[in-house]
Amino acid sequence: MSMPKIAGTRPSFLNSDRVLAKAVRPIVQFSRIEAAGGIVLVASAAVALVWANSPWSAGYEALWSTPVRFEIGTYAFREDLGHVVNDLLMAVFFFVVGMEIKRELVTGELRDRRAVALPVIAALGGMVVPATIYLAVNAGGDGSAGWGIPMATDIAFALGIVALLGRRVPGTVKVMLLTLAIVDDIGAIVVIAVFYTDRVEWNFVLAAAGCAALLAAMHRGRVLYMPVIGLVGLVLWVLVYESGIHATIAGVVMGLLTPARPAQPALETERIIDVLEGDDDLDAEEVRAAAFAIRDSVSACDRLIEALHPWTSYVIVPIFALANAGIALSRESIGSPSRVFVGVFVALVAGKLIGISAASWLAVRFGLARLPAGATWGHVVGVGALGGIGFTVSLFITGLAFDDPGLVVDAKVGVLLASITAAGVGAAIFASTSSTTSQPLVSEPRVRRGN
Repeated sequence: MSMPKIAGTRPSFLNSDRVLAKAVRPIVQFSRIEAAGGIVLVASAAVALVWANSPWSAGYEALWSTPVRFEIGTYAFREDLGHVVNDLLMAVFFFVVGMEIKRELVTGELRDRRAVALPVIAALGGMVVPATIYLAVNAGGDGSAGWGIPMATDIAFALGIVALLGRRVPGTVKVMLLTLAIVDDIGAIVVIAVFYTDRVEWNFVLAAAGCAALLAAMHRGRVLYMPVIGLVGLVLWVLVYESGIHATIAGVVMGLLTPARPAQPALETERIIDVLEGDDDLDAEEVRAAAFAIRDSVSACDRLIEALHPWTSYVIVPIFALANAGIALSRESIGSPSRVFVGVFVALVAGKLIGISAASWLAVRFGLARLPAGATWGHVVGVGALGGIGFTVSLFITGLAFDDPGLVVDAKVGVLLASITAAGVGAAIFASTSSTTSQPLVSEPRVRRGN
């Protein structure tokens, strides 16, 4: 199916109907919004940090301690504003993450085993090595529960740095970073669901499973009316919240259940346009039917991601940073670093770089993967350095790992300083790589091309 052409115009590559353009278009759109969102994210974190260390710091604490309460029948929800941000708003963020994972598994990079091998193996190395380093530093101490903190990579922050570097970062390397971060998100979701759940109320788990099954049946039956989907999703969130599993997992489940394939993949766009242009007696019902047919040529995942991405990138994640990055710094927290601080900082800055780079080298060395076209080992090391930007998910796991306010502060300071350091190291590596000619350390295995 080719896109309709307008007389006298020639579509650009990204707007064309070429196979490569279709594959790259979602990634380009994703990269653009995430890069801009990364700038807003950093600005929000800076505001929170300044506010928490200003004469108005009491107002910062009072804002996020504001009680929030609502009742529906016999059910009552009571939390402070900070928990509403972390539990409810971030569920929307994880909903988008779940849809991105679903789309990549069904139609994107994660569908191609050869293309995905390197970032998957690199991501695993980038999770295992930092967690191991953290545990080595904090073994037997009160901070040992924070081993999941340095496993995460903040894609918004990382892509923001990549955007600033411009052409120094090849497009294939950006795709590798994006895919690595998606696999990283999957690992973080598993860690949150399995290791950071204190109690489980199985009656609510079963009820949540039934609600998820209802959602799946609704999608299968093409019940796509958003208010209904949203209502069932809210019920799912409440059930997961009451089950003891972190409520954001409800967003992930909803995302993974959202259809990633168009309901009408073989839509003949030209035929519909011809009908609309050639029929002078069109009525409202025919136009409405044509509009629904055109809408069905785009998957529910794509439509919802496009609709929600601006909200998550420019509103929800910056609000999360504003609520969680406000750390009251002191001479003790900076001058006498704790084991938690050292563990987080070293694991993110050094552990991510070593884990991603070493896992990538081993994967290529043993023929399990190949370097992306146009990429060098300098680029891979740069990706490893940028992987140390933990930020959003690292701060999120910090709140789950520790109840002791002192440990929370130490971990957050470590995350912030490590993210800044990793961003600087990654930018320096990419800048250096772009000005030199790097050669692969290992020859890439030849890949047989099939039909």
